[in-house]
Amino acid sequence: MSLKPPDPCFRVTYRDLVADKTITVKASVVEDSSLGLGFIRLAGFLFDSGGLVVDPGAEDLKRRLEDVKSLHLSIQCILSIEELGPRNKGLKLKAGRSNLMVMPAPASGLPPGPFAAK
Repeated sequence: MSLKPPDPCFRVTYRDLVADKTITVKASVVEDSSLGLGFIRLAGFLFDSGGLVVDPGAEDLKRRLEDVKSLHLSIQCILSIEELGPRNKGLKLKAGRSNLMVMPAPASGLPPGPFAAK
């Protein structure tokens, strides 16, 4: 009986502008968002479990995302997307991204508005 190797997944690191910190999450689905060209959709979140050491940050993220069906992130917030696993198929996006320019986010984090620090 042969064991099936694990399916590839993606490790996405992004800036959470509301919490003002960098977050890394594993997801089995990374694709174009229905919100438009400037967004990526993450779904099928994966969390490490069964370890003896409990990471409070990972537990908080797990609680935060437990009822989330999919997460739509702005391309400007994404720092990296890494594909993990032995059978990498590559990230295939439906729309061509060759003419898309990503502008750097402001160093202060959030633009002035309802979420700006007071």
